[in-house]
Amino acid sequence: MNPERIRTVIVDDEVAGTEVFALELDMYCPGIEVVATCNDAREAPEVIASARPELLFLDIEMPFMNGFEMLEKTDTSQFETIFVTAYDAFAVKAFKYSAAHYLLKPVNPCELKRAVSEVEARLSKRKRADHVEALLSNINFLNLNIPKIAFPTYEGVEFVEIENIRYCEADGSYAVIHLTDGKKILQSKSLKQVELMLEGHRFLRIHQSYLINLNHLKRYVRGQGGTVVMSGGKELPVSRSKKDGLMDAATMK
Repeated sequence: MNPERIRTVIVDDEVAGTEVFALELDMYCPGIEVVATCNDAREAPEVIASARPELLFLDIEMPFMNGFEMLEKTDTSQFETIFVTAYDAFAVKAFKYSAAHYLLKPVNPCELKRAVSEVEARLSKRKRADHVEALLSNINFLNLNIPKIAFPTYEGVEFVEIENIRYCEADGSYAVIHLTDGKKILQSKSLKQVELMLEGHRFLRIHQSYLINLNHLKRYVRGQGGTVVMSGGKELPVSRSKKDGLMDAATMK
């Protein structure tokens, strides 16, 4: 999975239309990754919450609940919305919902590419702002010699004591931070980006999907690559290519 592609959900009551539109996105917009589709507006809020999209393509006229009503039941702060509809009478209302764009069916490929390009620019600006906010917070902590790190979240910024991070796990293009109290913090950044944030704090990449805090390493279990047991009892796989590096790092202070 390419971490640079935009996680996208399509909500449209027409099954055939949804399938065709997904194919058009694949053809004309390589930066898009359709992670979920939904053909019932009543189920859409749950689908969106589970899929964690950065972009939503949303039909307006649907049975039981129209697109505007569906958005009222959804946390829209974490994604951009492009309305796709057969009717142009909703355009003004769509932009009142801070739509990134508004497309009429049948969708013109040039208009589609233009809309996606605008979304890419908006998302890039948002990510840069989050990165700068976290970076400044981390610099401030370093200057104060406080062993904490700042992670942007849906609600704002979470300040975490580095010693309380047990391990970090890749989740597609996202990363999950596992803390010693059992709490998990979802990050809209790759595990590689998190690894760079924690550089210099005895964290080691032991697998494509895992970055561990060596201070919480309890045991290594032999195998082709082997596994490690972390504090709290969680067992994680070790890539064969990472085994020697783990042995060296684990014995260094």
